[in-house]
Amino acid sequence: MSEMPIYMDHHATTPVDERVLAAMLPFFAERFGNAASGTHAHGRGARDAVERGRAQVAQLVGAKPNEVIFTSGATESDNLALRGVAQARLAEGKHIVTVRTEHKAVLDTCAALEHGGWRVTWLDVDPQGLVSIDAVANALTDETVLVSVMLANNEVGVVHDLAAIGALTAERGITFHCDASQGLGYLPFSVEDMNIDLASVSAHKMYGPKGVGALYVRESLQARGIPVAQMLGGGHERGLRSGTLNVPGIVGFGAAAEIMANEGSAEATRIESLRDRLKDQLLDAIEEVRLNGAADPRHPGNLNLSFGYVDGARLLLDLCEVVSVSSGTACSSAELGPSYVLEAMGVPKDWSAASVRFGLGRATTAADVQTVAKAVIETVEHLRERSPLWARRSSGRPVDW
Repeated sequence: MSEMPIYMDHHATTPVDERVLAAMLPFFAERFGNAASGTHAHGRGARDAVERGRAQVAQLVGAKPNEVIFTSGATESDNLALRGVAQARLAEGKHIVTVRTEHKAVLDTCAALEHGGWRVTWLDVDPQGLVSIDAVANALTDETVLVSVMLANNEVGVVHDLAAIGALTAERGITFHCDASQGLGYLPFSVEDMNIDLASVSAHKMYGPKGVGALYVRESLQARGIPVAQMLGGGHERGLRSGTLNVPGIVGFGAAAEIMANEGSAEATRIESLRDRLKDQLLDAIEEVRLNGAADPRHPGNLNLSFGYVDGARLLLDLCEVVSVSSGTACSSAELGPSYVLEAMGVPKDWSAASVRFGLGRATTAADVQTVAKAVIETVEHLRERSPLWARRSSGRPVDW
């Protein structure tokens, strides 16, 4: 292969923006101090850089800088939020509400808490991938202390009504956590307007470096000792996350957040237009294709399609020299079987197994869309030419899946 394929897997990770890299580089060698070493110039320089990054991330989510706690990524943030709230509010109740299509970092943590004696209500979604506000309301009890619902789904891109859920939790004094890793900066998001108490975010989903994230923790929660720290050893990050701070990562995270705050809205409009162009070309040219997830509201860069009468694994393999795409979340790629998100939506297994997630991003061009559309159309046609099921379907005979 003479050149790299087109990248359309931006939900898995994003390339570091050149402006972000430029901001980070001095902190690997020239400005290498430990942010906790406040007695000398090297440490104070690192601390100041961290605090600037903290303010930049806070601005993106609509928070105060002292409400941003740096972590190694959204998975750690999810664990700190869920486990930390469960431990802190143990005496008030042992009931958690979440959604079956959440990221595995939330689902697996809730499952571990359930194994430890907590009661978890796993809310279903409709065929469009959306959770009903009535279902959330009906699940709440006097024992409920935590609700966790994501901003945008990492597989099908659908966007939940966080403001309506936040109104329910605020009224009843229930802690509301949101995994906001996907779509932050592209989609409307405000911890104040949505009554969100904790929000998990990740740098590498917004053109920042891998290995750094943050948990927004509402100031009033911190005053009550919520959440309980899960990483001990030095009392860093207001006692909520001990460990030497990743100064270059935090600097990059802050730069990425600032760029997203300034450019995200216009960027969302552009990639949504390209996404819709790709969708229309594929749906117009190929029979038996289904859009997975609600068309709106949706992450502007997300397109998840199922191609009938096609071996999904073979489709991805044949496309890989032209375009890098996936069949679902990167964090679950080691697990065999259909997508748990599509399964929760009621997508039949034969369709789920032939799903492709296209994730458009900052560098995606109109030319990329044309190239990818052409490759997908040709590949699907080629695979169907060799499919006995497609031959039966084309001849009008019934197909037994």
